[in-house]
Amino acid sequence: MPRSQAVALQLFRTKNPDLLIAEAEAPDRQMKRTLGAFDLTCIGIGAVIGTGIFALIGTAIAGQTFPTRLETPVLNFIQAWFSGSDVVLGRAGAGPAVAISLFVAALACGFAALCYAELASMIPVSGSAYTYSYATLGEIVAWIIGWDLILEYAVGNMAVAVGWSGYFVKLCGSLFGLKFPIWAVNDYRTARDLIAKGGDTLNDFSSTTLPVIAGHPIAINLPALVIVAAVTVLLIYGIRESARTNTWIVIIKVAVVVFFISFGAFMVHPTNWHPYIPNGFAGVMSGAAIIFFAFIGFDAISTTAEETRNPQRDMPIGIITSLIICTLLYVLMGTVLAGIKKYTIYLGDPAAAATAFASRPWAEALVSAGALAGMTSVLLVFQLGQPRIFMAMARDGLLPQYFAKIHPRFRTPHVTTIWTGIVVGGVAMLADIGSLSDLTNIGTLFAFILVCIGVVVLRRKDAGRPRPFRAPLVPMFPIVGVIFCFALMLSLPVLTWIRFFVWLAVGLLIYFFYGAWHSKLRGGVDTGITEDIPPPLIKT
Repeated sequence: MPRSQAVALQLFRTKNPDLLIAEAEAPDRQMKRTLGAFDLTCIGIGAVIGTGIFALIGTAIAGQTFPTRLETPVLNFIQAWFSGSDVVLGRAGAGPAVAISLFVAALACGFAALCYAELASMIPVSGSAYTYSYATLGEIVAWIIGWDLILEYAVGNMAVAVGWSGYFVKLCGSLFGLKFPIWAVNDYRTARDLIAKGGDTLNDFSSTTLPVIAGHPIAINLPALVIVAAVTVLLIYGIRESARTNTWIVIIKVAVVVFFISFGAFMVHPTNWHPYIPNGFAGVMSGAAIIFFAFIGFDAISTTAEETRNPQRDMPIGIITSLIICTLLYVLMGTVLAGIKKYTIYLGDPAAAATAFASRPWAEALVSAGALAGMTSVLLVFQLGQPRIFMAMARDGLLPQYFAKIHPRFRTPHVTTIWTGIVVGGVAMLADIGSLSDLTNIGTLFAFILVCIGVVVLRRKDAGRPRPFRAPLVPMFPIVGVIFCFALMLSLPVLTWIRFFVWLAVGLLIYFFYGAWHSKLRGGVDTGITEDIPPPLIKT
């Protein structure tokens, strides 16, 4: 066999699922199995209902425009090429038909969720799509998806932390009259722009002067750092405590969403629903691409497989149930929101849910509190998921073994949790990263595509393996999932695609200079069942 062909085959070597499961049960790797189906459902809801629905639903309803071609969706160029017309620098809003957009986005996630559920029940190991890709598509694909998942969890959480800070400052001002200096609650770029803009917005701060250190003006987002630090400490302390905290937060924010739906229903003016689809099918699809960010996170459930009492049964229940509940709440919320005010009112509004209740300050404050709770649980779940993916990659030798350590007392991946908290909190404190939400979208959609493909591959490679949950209509459903996700990727800006390819290129450099040389699979270490004897499950 030619050397080049041998090297290529090494890159696409897969890891036996039995080996993955046995390794996870080794004494020095075992974590506490305390989570049940209800806990997993709450984790899914906690990850999904958050920044996306509160911050982006107004944009999905009213649409948006772009100043340059780089910020224009790829799909606009394809449409212009087929029609022979000029490229439209914007995305049409769904209008009152945002409920249909939400359903379309949920449908795309639904096909991926079924595939996640099958793989999670077959391979109940931390690592999510990274682990599934390693077992089905090969090492280099697994590395790419593991590196790609950083966009979903870590980068996504940076944006959530900044959004949390903004809502926290507003809530402190409206409820307690408490104001902060502008330099302590914003990054430098945002603080500079607010000062330059002037106006009534500056009245929200106790001081608008930036301190100068060594000749440089300074501004840091302290609330964003503090909330990330608090979540990190909680996650190190224990998965059970983290799950309980998340459950209480989920109860609060679901109650707020239900309040919005039931109270807002009495404020609906049916005339605002006409015309129902003002921008046609194109508006519905562009609305789906925008609002997709609101559904990101249900796959974080699969990162807790090693902390679930009965993962073969409970993982599919948690993944599918959480997505169904969130979709139902989203569709009702979108329908009510579009009926309270004319859809054009929400153009460029990052807090449409609060704007809808602007005439009732107490209700507006309640919705803002719900948004704050929503973002807190998203931070908690995403900060839970990212360290476990790093831990899985370190176990395989693709990252240093230092990152695979488990705390001897708390049985949590404390090293990766701490480093994730430092990076997320540090960047959120210093950077304006709102533009990275689209980068989070494309990374997540790419992960969904690979998971859908993985189900089809494993059905053919290992058809006899027991599947506690089987995705229906394979390969049709996974293929439809791939098509839906790719269509939504095309609805993202050109600049996002460029950043995505640059990100992947950096990841491949790290793999070839470190991961490929330290891979246990390529070194022959992980070619058979682990020599460690799996102990009894730790139950508390």
